[in-house]
Amino acid sequence: MASEEELFANIDALLEEEPQLPPPAERARLREAAGITQARLAVALKSTVQTVKNYENGRSEPKSPRLEAYQRLLQGWAAKYPAHGPQGFPAGRWAADQKRDAQAEAGPGRLAPERAAALEQLPARPAAAEQAETAPEPPARPAPRPTTSSRRPAAKKTAKPAVDPRFPKGPLAVLDGDGSAYGVDGIVLDCPATTVVELVEWTLREAGLGAPKLHRNGRDSDPLIVLTTAAAVKLGLPERLEDRRGLRLEEDHPVVKQVLKAKWQLTQRGFGPWARIYRKAQGAQRQCVQLAILPWDALDTRSWPGVADMDPAAIAQVLGIYAQRVATPRGSTAVSGLELMTALRPPTRPVRDEETGNWVSGHNPGSLGTEPMDPAPPEGQIEHPAVFNIGWKGGFLREEAYQWVRSVDTLTYEECLLPFAVGLDLNTAFLAAASRLTVGLSAPDHFVAPKFNPKIPGSWLVDLSHVEVDQRLPSPFTPDGERPTGPAWYQTHTVAYAQELGYNVEILEAYLRRKTGAYLDPWHDRLKAAYVDTLADMGVTKDLNDAEFLAAMEGHKQVDPVLTAVLAAIKGTIKGGIGKLFENPQGKGHKDGEPWPAMMRPTWRPDIRAAVISKARVNMHRKLANMAKMTGMYPLAVLSDCVVYPAPSASPLDFLPYAASGKPQPGAFRLGPTPGLAKLEGVQEMSWAVDLMEQGLNPARHIKGGDAVLDEGE
Repeated sequence: MASEEELFANIDALLEEEPQLPPPAERARLREAAGITQARLAVALKSTVQTVKNYENGRSEPKSPRLEAYQRLLQGWAAKYPAHGPQGFPAGRWAADQKRDAQAEAGPGRLAPERAAALEQLPARPAAAEQAETAPEPPARPAPRPTTSSRRPAAKKTAKPAVDPRFPKGPLAVLDGDGSAYGVDGIVLDCPATTVVELVEWTLREAGLGAPKLHRNGRDSDPLIVLTTAAAVKLGLPERLEDRRGLRLEEDHPVVKQVLKAKWQLTQRGFGPWARIYRKAQGAQRQCVQLAILPWDALDTRSWPGVADMDPAAIAQVLGIYAQRVATPRGSTAVSGLELMTALRPPTRPVRDEETGNWVSGHNPGSLGTEPMDPAPPEGQIEHPAVFNIGWKGGFLREEAYQWVRSVDTLTYEECLLPFAVGLDLNTAFLAAASRLTVGLSAPDHFVAPKFNPKIPGSWLVDLSHVEVDQRLPSPFTPDGERPTGPAWYQTHTVAYAQELGYNVEILEAYLRRKTGAYLDPWHDRLKAAYVDTLADMGVTKDLNDAEFLAAMEGHKQVDPVLTAVLAAIKGTIKGGIGKLFENPQGKGHKDGEPWPAMMRPTWRPDIRAAVISKARVNMHRKLANMAKMTGMYPLAVLSDCVVYPAPSASPLDFLPYAASGKPQPGAFRLGPTPGLAKLEGVQEMSWAVDLMEQGLNPARHIKGGDAVLDEGE
């Protein structure tokens, strides 16, 4: 048995260790509960606002003596504002948000006079007990998952979050023909419904399904019911939709009539593969159920490989993991990606009417708001009314992903003699580009001959035809890799890269946005965590060296079909969500100048899509140029996020740049499971690649198996 001296020595050693801070999300919660802005905290810590942001998103940690001061502050706040309390909206946080918004309107260091007078009337922050009563309960955080270097998945594939008492049965269920509704974690419910109306009412009254909101100003996720073929037939639905173009039941179908007769409503999409059935909310209580009908291809094989053929329990497991890590599906993965943006950046928040003192719905700073925004003429398309009606002839942005094939004439004899063509694919390249991406949040303003500023998002008319680029590399300014021939419109990141290369840029005109923000940051963070965690469950962890990583990736899709499907769905959510920011008119009957449904939503933002693609393409070119400098190697072709190199062996370990210590060289392609790092996509014979190039075909497309580049989703 340990002596008293040994025990006290151990305790003293613990006391001498560095202070432990709460998790990053808890730091942000405590600061917000206290009504303190990041700027004010930065002043108190004698630091910067960006440093405080880094503390609260886990990108960095404070050092002594700031560490001890920050810990003391957080401990004091933790005592005043405990983590768990009834839901509400704290007046202290509201006052802080109001002051922050007023400060932003007036500029640094001062408040707008009319706002300053109003803010003087704000109530003082409530006492600790009152504050605790009004503080909202934070979202449940998954338990930490231990890292492992094994290729085998962890025994516990998902960390179970705390169960919300309002939704004890989870977010969704898969209904089979015998009335069994399979939920997450092996739950099986008995559903007595024999009609769609009965199913909706059972789901809302008895099933206990749903999911809590992802943001304090958002709304809870509606329950999802997935219908197998047998269940659909039992409820009176056809096994196959006759309207393959409209993908919906006819309005005179008995089930549609039944739903409307019972005073339920359908969205404008009608009764299709992803049908939403609802009534107007009663107070704060929503009445809405989402249906996904499997025999109508609700889960398409590109984004959900093999899921439609699984048994109901396995389908529930796939969708349950996706719902926990991403969100409850509300349509295709493209639709879900777009809905996730809104769920994490709700358009409104509670604000107090200064005249009546009542809480009303107001704009949520950092969101896209509730109304659609017309694009700048070069950011849109000729079909858009705002572009068509002014007779715009000035050209459009061409910010698209790479589809480039190197000229065969530039291949050297030594390159042609190399035996292999190796494809490297950047993991979720467009997700990596969305990180810390500043985008416009207000309408565009027109400027003539402005000075270029790389910090302002927008579209710039500039001539980049004078920029010299090695013919063995694609031009960074065009998706086909060809050198520009004259003035054209470019997004900010593209012009900034020309400046980075040392060239002068003279702007002819520009459409810029005054209000900006990192709108996609929470979307990026959630999807990155979902992607990395799912790969880790498949045995591909961050702590693997490059050789172990390649070995793990070679067989990771054979580990578990459930996780394979989840990973594919996460990838589809990323690409489809970004693509759907710019969705074209659908149908042959559309006429130029007429509005279409997609452009009427606030998330129809072609400028944001252009910003993501521009940054991703620039990032790709920077890696290509650094590879040439470090290794003397030049690519054969690039397709979106995949690049093909002539190589001496079938392994990228033999041509990627490594330091003498064995560590990968920064700046070039690096292997790893994190978004933005590379994985081995495929290997072919060099002669095969040259044959394709001589035919004008892209070998990267064939190595990727014909994988489509980023488009508008569905």
